Amino acid sequence: MPFYQKRGITPDKRHIQFRDENGNLYWEELISREGFSWIYSNVYHKNPPTAVHKVGEFNPLKLEAWTETHRHHHLTTHSLNSKGDAISARVPLFFNSDCVLYKAHVSASMNDYYRNGHHDEIIFIHSGSGLLKTNLGQLNVAAGDYVVIPRGVIWQLDVEENMKHFIIETSGPVETPSRYRNRHSQLLEHSPYSERDIRTPDFDDPQTDGHMNVLVRLNSGYQMYAYTTHPCDLVGWDGYYFPWVFNIKDFMPITGKVHQPPPVHQVFQAPGLVICNFVPRVFDYHPEAIPAPYAHSNVDSDEILYYVEGDFMSRKGMKEGSITFHPGGLPHGPQPGKIQESIGAKEANEYAVMVDTFKPLNITTAAQAVDDADYPASWLEK
Repeated sequence: MPFYQKRGITPDKRHIQFRDENGNLYWEELISREGFSWIYSNVYHKNPPTAVHKVGEFNPLKLEAWTETHRHHHLTTHSLNSKGDAISARVPLFFNSDCVLYKAHVSASMNDYYRNGHHDEIIFIHSGSGLLKTNLGQLNVAAGDYVVIPRGVIWQLDVEENMKHFIIETSGPVETPSRYRNRHSQLLEHSPYSERDIRTPDFDDPQTDGHMNVLVRLNSGYQMYAYTTHPCDLVGWDGYYFPWVFNIKDFMPITGKVHQPPPVHQVFQAPGLVICNFVPRVFDYHPEAIPAPYAHSNVDSDEILYYVEGDFMSRKGMKEGSITFHPGGLPHGPQPGKIQESIGAKEANEYAVMVDTFKPLNITTAAQAVDDADYPASWLEK
């Protein structure tokens, strides 16, 4: 994140002796990006962060593409066969070389800790609540939260109320949109949200428990590492690298006299994709405005739309948790009757998350079980 944070106790200078009340040295660890050339945090452990006493077997993550005809899709994910904790419940639905998109119905707290070693991730919490415990502090999370977890952060999620997650795993850092930042990375005055809306971790006392397992996500699977000490044993840290949370209901939409294009709804960016959200907003105010979006062919991207709640003004048959996939090469737009229905309407009452990828997406075999085969014909007049 483009602003400095400090938690706990730290020495006056980096890379100098830092001791506890008994004279024992704390262990300094630098967590950095792009070969020591981008954002970083310095963290201070009671115990060595390198003390792994056992390495488990590698378990591959199988991403199997469903070789289906090139067409539009509607996935009814509320009926997806998913259960378990925040990791075991994940069902991959789409992927390319830049991202993997999952849905998870989370009913259990995690027993082990987790560290994504090769990807950054956003967990959008559709419903439910819990406590995210990380090596950099804790965050209470609930419905509507985008939980941004940079790679390398160690975390565990305790479930308080059963949760539904939409997960976006990316090949690189998740950032605020560059169009809304100045040269110092501060969000600009016309940005639809500001740093005030971003929640950062509350620091907790260092954990002193003994052996602890950390499941590590690698490029093509998972591997368990057993540590001799607890990974959340920090006495302090400072820097620009940490998990953070932004809630969709804190997004202030940009509206106009006529229909605004999707980029005004952008909330994040990552390599190879952008993330937008649609929230309740006043409709266009030209006297002859058509609030419903026009048909469009974005020839450079595939579009995923995750429906959260409300009255989805351009679609029929959508339920909470529905996902539509509109691949590049095919136009899409409002379904029959939705344009006429929107004329004269004053406001939208909807929440949805959109992911546009700049490389074609593969749809997985797991998606086949919840695919609405009739969706491609839903634009026909009946």
